[in-house]
Amino acid sequence: MNIVCVEPLGISEARFEELRHEFAASGHQFNYFLDRNESEEALISRMKDSEIAIISNIKLPASVLTACSKLRMLSVAFTGLDHIDLAYCQQHHITVKNAAGYSTVAVSELAIGLMLDVMRRITALDASTRKGGTRNNFLGRELHGKTVGVVGTGAIGSATIRLLSAFGCHVLAYNRSKHTDVEQTGARYTSLDELLRQSDIVTLHVPLNAETHHLIDASKLALMKPTALLINTARGNVVDIDALAQALQKGQLAGAGIDVYDGEPPLPQNHPLLQSSNCVLVPHIGYATREAFDIRADIVIDNVKKFLNENSK
Repeated sequence: MNIVCVEPLGISEARFEELRHEFAASGHQFNYFLDRNESEEALISRMKDSEIAIISNIKLPASVLTACSKLRMLSVAFTGLDHIDLAYCQQHHITVKNAAGYSTVAVSELAIGLMLDVMRRITALDASTRKGGTRNNFLGRELHGKTVGVVGTGAIGSATIRLLSAFGCHVLAYNRSKHTDVEQTGARYTSLDELLRQSDIVTLHVPLNAETHHLIDASKLALMKPTALLINTARGNVVDIDALAQALQKGQLAGAGIDVYDGEPPLPQNHPLLQSSNCVLVPHIGYATREAFDIRADIVIDNVKKFLNENSK
């Protein structure tokens, strides 16, 4: 089969060459690109002759997929799939496999890092110190002993709960179904509204779908304590960004740590969160660690090999 990796994915050229020879030995053609180009023209040019394509979080609408008539499989180097027209793939019998689990540790650690940053104003105080500033009577807050609400207890949410337990936090959890291993950590499942009312920090770990789009809207934010923090390392549109910005600006919420947005960075200069105080913003880095990328490469290549084996019988 004709296999193409349309972007570098953090894989070295030497490793790509090893893969090219490995696939060739099995009678398959493997091509790769060492630059990331998100334009539809470039994607069509790179994918139009492929039967298997490897891609991460670049949008794949029907307008691109239609031009790739030979495509049989997508190996997605990402956990979420909302950037791909899955309805088109289903209608045209294109198998789609994600890289579930590759960034579990990376994202859960960033969630904790954002909590600490917002509570201790690390980013803001770094900038102040570089300009000659002092503590100026600033007092931060400790994570230990806080009640943290974890919305979504899949792999990443569960990993975050384990880290929070190590910090001595009281954990509330919300999920469509209860997980025994989560309850064994001491976390207590409750309703979403009750979690929002009681938590000092709320951290989001749900996928984006029709049910979770704007799950946290103005009405849900209004339930939270004015001293509470919101952390989002899940998907941007799980939160109503405009409502969050207004809550921060009006003092209805004490702070936020945000890694994901309603669109991929760079953020426009008029983005509402750029005007919000005590809001730590990072450019979608939750999944981006050397360790996670190495795991991701192994998963996407393994998914390709499994598809080849299954379709060679």
